[in-house]
Amino acid sequence: MKKLELIKSDPWLEPYSSAIEGRYLYALATEKLLTGDKKLKDFANGHHYFGLHRNSDGGWILREWAPNATAIYVKGDFNGWQKSEDYRLQPVGNGNWEGVFPAEAMHHGDLFKLLVEWQGGYGERIPSYANRVVQDDCTKIFSAQVWAPEKPYKRKVKKFVPNTEPLLIYECHIGMSSSQEKVSTYEEFRTQVLPRVDADGYNCLQIMAIQEHPYYGSFGYHVSNFFAASSRFGTPDELKHLIDDAHQRGIAVIMDIVHSHAVKNELEGLGNFDGTPYQYFHDGARREHPAWDSLLFNYGKHEVMHFLLSNCKFWLEEYGFDGFRFDGVTSMIYRSHGLGEDFNGYESYYNLNQDGDAICYLTLANKLIHEVNPHAITIAEEMSGMPGLAYPIKGGGMGFDYRLAMGIPDFWIKIIKERKDEDWDPGNILWELTNRRADEKTVSYAESHDQALVGDKTIIFRLIDAEMYWHMEHGHNTYMVDRGLALHKMIRLITASTINGGYLNFMGNEFGHPEWIDFPREGNGWSCKYARRQWELVDNPNLYYHELGEFDKAMIHLIGGRKGFENLPLECLWTKTDDQVVAYRRDDLIFVFNFSGGRSFPDYGFLAPEGKYKVVLNTDSVQFAGFGLTDDSVEHFTQHDPLYAPDKKGWLKLYLPARSAMVLKKID
Repeated sequence: MKKLELIKSDPWLEPYSSAIEGRYLYALATEKLLTGDKKLKDFANGHHYFGLHRNSDGGWILREWAPNATAIYVKGDFNGWQKSEDYRLQPVGNGNWEGVFPAEAMHHGDLFKLLVEWQGGYGERIPSYANRVVQDDCTKIFSAQVWAPEKPYKRKVKKFVPNTEPLLIYECHIGMSSSQEKVSTYEEFRTQVLPRVDADGYNCLQIMAIQEHPYYGSFGYHVSNFFAASSRFGTPDELKHLIDDAHQRGIAVIMDIVHSHAVKNELEGLGNFDGTPYQYFHDGARREHPAWDSLLFNYGKHEVMHFLLSNCKFWLEEYGFDGFRFDGVTSMIYRSHGLGEDFNGYESYYNLNQDGDAICYLTLANKLIHEVNPHAITIAEEMSGMPGLAYPIKGGGMGFDYRLAMGIPDFWIKIIKERKDEDWDPGNILWELTNRRADEKTVSYAESHDQALVGDKTIIFRLIDAEMYWHMEHGHNTYMVDRGLALHKMIRLITASTINGGYLNFMGNEFGHPEWIDFPREGNGWSCKYARRQWELVDNPNLYYHELGEFDKAMIHLIGGRKGFENLPLECLWTKTDDQVVAYRRDDLIFVFNFSGGRSFPDYGFLAPEGKYKVVLNTDSVQFAGFGLTDDSVEHFTQHDPLYAPDKKGWLKLYLPARSAMVLKKID
């Protein structure tokens, strides 16, 4: 076959060309087996066939795939939760079951379950394609719910085309988005938080914990019901309203989709659904994840492929999501799940440790998603660095639009924990932030929800620690607070300004939220105290959280205001380890950082394109909790040097206060 572009783009991949070509051909062959001559989007329609639906005559039809079942009944509010022949499903071939019921057999809001019988046993189950699952407040038991409102929500924005160049993601969790000690709702987020996201300049919401999950504290990563939006936060129509409102504001909405594993629960989820452990999952030793206490999908089964691909299409089609951040991709694509692997060479990606079926599934999922919505956004949460993950499928890649730059937050943690301030090397920092595959877009971030969880620390906590509780009010600051505020802004600015794809921030971290995340659990008395966001802190102009929020807003608007910023070439203009100074430019913007904690530099010069410059952002500005040591109204002119005249560069000389950064724009 003709050499794939992925291999052409990287000579180091040449020794592994047969493996890369094999994966590509396997995906094409599998697609052909699944679809025949149809498109993937015509194949991935399980949500239209399975589950509970209205018939054209107003009645109901319910279908389920349960190949090992010997009988299936529907039990619910409508029949006293009793096993009844009137609510029995019939086998229709290929392991599928079907029940047709009159209109009066069930009504909107009724709760129900399946009673699945198999040789030697039986169990109550929630339909695998249930699109509404609710939990009883008293018994804590989950049930499916008939969801057929007379006046369903109708979108105002029919076809949304995101403007995400660059992609600026606000990662959020609905339940913990209120300042009150409670589980918040879609509606409260829509009216109270969404306007903040809009005002702050982010153009994409990434919502966690959408798929129903029995344990709130799992952050949504132990999914039980893949087609049901979590009822903890409200109704399906309220989620649709939230997405629609975001679209009206020009904000794309993507969701964390969890196809890497499933919760082990049998009463709520897919575990042992039809009496067999291997219906959806691997059998034997590969069935359970060794670290996550969860079940692992068998991507080699076409029925599982159908289920998961249909799930992708469902969320795009039914709710209007604009794409997905795929969780746990490393766990999916390696048989070892990435546990104990160092991934220190290309041979780590082609050593038969890979799950070819999982790679095939992700490839086809990306193809399907972009067939359904050509403007969709897909992001891989993947830490091994496998080449081609965010490379076009036709060129031999897996087709993601972006990959998370998961090494960046680890780098920031390491440098804050292990290096003295005077040992921060700005050249090394710039290299770490830009060390990526040139042909694959990444999403850079200083920290996400992972760093905010109990047992870890956010950047602001690592920098200021307990002094945050006593010294964040104006006039009460200490050296540790001043240092922390300065570095918090600088870390964010250098991370966001070096992107080649997108930038991500987790809800509240933009203003240095002072507390970790600890979901309600027995160990904390089921308290929501640490599973919320204290918006009153950023809203209080007497606290430094306010200025941190204002800086983040200015930074995001600066970067987001330049369409295609992520594609601008990044040229390092100056780096000097002894001074801890680095300067680089992207088109007409110059970014200058002085990481030194004890030295300010008057008339610090470096070569830059000749012309006139003005300061458009300064971390040391008083409005951003800085000291205001520079006059940013002053225009700066390069000084001509005949030696560098052929390069059209001159000396740009600036006053660089200690622990500060500024952005200059060439205006002439």
